[in-house]
Amino acid sequence: MTDRRDIAAPRPWTGPALMGLRCASAFVGGYAAASALASLLARLLPLARVEATGWGMIVSFPIYAGLLLWAFHEPRLSRVAAVLWGSAAVCVALVMALGPRA
Repeated sequence: MTDRRDIAAPRPWTGPALMGLRCASAFVGGYAAASALASLLARLLPLARVEATGWGMIVSFPIYAGLLLWAFHEPRLSRVAAVLWGSAAVCVALVMALGPRA
């Protein structure tokens, strides 16, 4: 005979808790990744500073939208968090390593 307590025991990280973590990671992590990529793009483009910054900002909007859609499409939350926060960290590190533009 099976023990009914094992079947009905609530698990702490299911349902609304995981969706809240996914939303937080998608919105905040996606914004961090898109803005860091926009900064890196503005630093690397061979244009005037103002034009490079403008193009980086223009490109960041569809990137953010794509990251949001992907974050809710991907079934594994760990992959979402790793890609969003990892890409943000790598882009920020590259921008800091490149230094200010002359």
